[in-house]
Amino acid sequence: MDHFQKIYSSQADAYHRMIAVEDVQNNLASALLASLPITGARLVDLGTGTGRLPLLFKGTARHIVAVDLYRDMLRQNALVRREAGGVWDLVQADMRQLPISHGSADVVTAGWSIGHLRAWFAFEWQQQIGRILAEMHRLVRPGGWLAIMETMTTGSLTPAPPTPELAEYYTWLEQDWGFARQVIQTDYNFNSVEDAILKTRFFFGDELAEKIRQNQWSRLPEWTGIWIKRTGS
Repeated sequence: MDHFQKIYSSQADAYHRMIAVEDVQNNLASALLASLPITGARLVDLGTGTGRLPLLFKGTARHIVAVDLYRDMLRQNALVRREAGGVWDLVQADMRQLPISHGSADVVTAGWSIGHLRAWFAFEWQQQIGRILAEMHRLVRPGGWLAIMETMTTGSLTPAPPTPELAEYYTWLEQDWGFARQVIQTDYNFNSVEDAILKTRFFFGDELAEKIRQNQWSRLPEWTGIWIKRTGS
C-alpha cells in the first residue's frame, strides 16, 4: 500500500480538512458548469473521495451517484452529505469494474483519482487506466459528457504536470482518447502559514511544507487540469 492509498483508506477526515479550503476563487465549479450540461443531469462521480464534486453540484444535478474504492472516504463523504443536506447516492466500487447500468449517466466525472494508476501500474498503466476510461464511456449515454480532473502541480506559480509520467498520461488522454484540456487555478486558502503546513504535510510531504514556510504561503498556489470529452451520439 503506497502513501496515497494509506491516506485514502484511513485518513479521510484529515484529507477533507485540507480540501475544504481548496479552490478559493471557485474556479472549478465555474469551469465545469461552463463546459458541461450539469443542470438537471444524471451525474456519476468516480473517485469521489469525501464529496468535493457532489458538494459543488448537489443543487444543480438532478441525480448524483458518488463512487469510491475506499470505505473511509465514503464514511467521511456520508458525514459531509449529512451536514450539507445532500441526497446523493454512495457506492463502494473499483472504477475499473462498476456496478452501474450502461448509458445511465448524462455526465461522468473522475477527479484526482485516475492519475494514481500511472504510478501504481508503472508497466501496464495504459491497460489499467484504459479499463476506467472504457467504463466511463459505457456509463454515459450517447452524446453525453466525460470530465477528468488531475493535478497540474501544487506549490508552483505556473502550471505543469508534476512528473514526466503524469505528462505522458495527460498527452495520452488527448492524443489517444480525444479529450481536450483546460487549466485552472485552484489555490488553497489557509488561516495562516502554520495552518497550511499543518493541514498539507501529511499529504504532500516535507518538501512542500518547507516551500510553504520559505514563501510564507497561507494561500497555497495550485493548478488543476480538466480534460473534457463529448461522446458520439
